[in-house]
Amino acid sequence: MNHFTAVSTVAVPVTDQDRALAFYVETLGFDLHMDAPVPQLNGRWIVVAPPGAATALALIPATAEVPAGTDTGIRFATSDAAAAHADLNAQGVSTSDLISWPGVPPMLNFRDPDGNVLYAFEG
Repeated sequence: MNHFTAVSTVAVPVTDQDRALAFYVETLGFDLHMDAPVPQLNGRWIVVAPPGAATALALIPATAEVPAGTDTGIRFATSDAAAAHADLNAQGVSTSDLISWPGVPPMLNFRDPDGNVLYAFEG
């Protein structure tokens, strides 16, 4: 029996929640869904997502067990990878080259202020 119906939230460990919140909201244009203190985390439960997205990111405090600066494996869809690449570069975000292989959608990777690797692909 399948009890699960969707991927709701994916955690991204960060060392400075205020800096991370500013990056994801101001630089990437995500919406803030929740920002609540959680003493058990020694921080806050912060949830952000691209406008209209079904899946969100929780910007959780990094720990020794869940360190920041990881390859998240998270892939964001964009209607124009080249424009996203140019915009991220213009804002000073660390990005890879735009990858364009025959038969594969254009894509790139980039890093948040904690060095977490994120991906964007055209699709």
